[in-house]
Amino acid sequence: MKVLIIGSGGREHALAWAVSASPLCDQLLVAPGNPGIAELIDGRGRCIPASLDDLDSLVALAIDETCDLVIIGPEAPLVDGLADKLETAGIAVCGPRAAAAQLEGSKRFARAFCARHDIAQPQWQYFTQTAPACAFARSLGACVVKADGLAAGKGVIICDNADEAEQAIHSLLGGRFGAASAEILVEERISGPEMSAFALLDGADAIWLGSAQDHKRAYDGDKGPNTGGMGAISPSPFETDALRAEVMEKIIWPVAQGMADEGTPYRGILYAGLMLTQSGPQIIEFNCRFGDPEAQTILPRLKTDFLSALLTQAEGGLSHFDMQLRDDVAVTVVMAANGYPDAYEKGSEIRGAEDMNDTSLVFHAGTSRDQNGALVSVGGRVLAITGQGSDTASAIAAAYERVSKIDWPGGFYRRDIAGGMQQD
Repeated sequence: MKVLIIGSGGREHALAWAVSASPLCDQLLVAPGNPGIAELIDGRGRCIPASLDDLDSLVALAIDETCDLVIIGPEAPLVDGLADKLETAGIAVCGPRAAAAQLEGSKRFARAFCARHDIAQPQWQYFTQTAPACAFARSLGACVVKADGLAAGKGVIICDNADEAEQAIHSLLGGRFGAASAEILVEERISGPEMSAFALLDGADAIWLGSAQDHKRAYDGDKGPNTGGMGAISPSPFETDALRAEVMEKIIWPVAQGMADEGTPYRGILYAGLMLTQSGPQIIEFNCRFGDPEAQTILPRLKTDFLSALLTQAEGGLSHFDMQLRDDVAVTVVMAANGYPDAYEKGSEIRGAEDMNDTSLVFHAGTSRDQNGALVSVGGRVLAITGQGSDTASAIAAAYERVSKIDWPGGFYRRDIAGGMQQD
């Protein structure tokens, strides 16, 4: 069969790696892809230049290439309705329609949905004006201020007190993220370890895909500004059989049932960002696709053929699908361009990032080839290196051993990913 993956980042490289390993995949296309993906699928497919904003062209590409399945990696095309257009054209899709993708596209929608379906979440209110938002923030003290719309993972500001909250409110409503922050949420700040939970939904049923713990801060010791993610570990150190069952029962299944009941059945990957509070898991946010770098951490742990799972999802048969994960641990270390997440360098050469092996994988995110064919950086987060092992220590060692073999003076990485994390 012929599969098309939409996207160009590390998440899409990991998706391509998992899909290309399936005996069901005869040809793999990626639009637009990246140099790492191109090398991976050479001889079995190709990367195709494309704009993720031009949905009609992406649909035309899938039709012209007679693709059997399209996997949508990034959030923006999902929120904009790419899945709707593909399904209308009769093409199987992994990714929710726009109505369901509001779970990520609008934080207000997600909070209201959770309220309707008794899904545990923090206290919250929605605002378009600074004065009432500041008044509510003062009543909370420590709180979280969020842009309602998509802000490339950067529209969340954690505030220790009312003064910081007021600064955040004025910044967001003042246009910091354009239309995405024209409307904001102010939320109670809850405490506990964070965990990312992933599931695959087919409109009626859901299966567990694994958990991860992301490292958002730019620098060692969880210091510095928030980023799109500087590394991850899977499974989460806090995952247990009991917690997994609780998350499925109280979070994932209510989403699947609630979406179906409201006439917007959810099909595709669901990412539930959780806070493990003393009273149980609460929803921080939903994403309607794999996270990055969580995808690079979870996909290598899947024992069951991933493409087979996606095809079953598209056909609506997950109730009878047996998804199995390996008992090992995966740790991903992100290498980012100097200056990230603020203004960062571009065009610096990277050496030693080409090879993968049984214990370590190198996923490209922000890379390109210059006129001489050299691999160079073009993004903020540029590479994601995943190490695998029978336990956390061996996975950490495998990841950092592979990082040490990459020659890239223009980049940096955290040296404490997954280090020292203990389960309470």
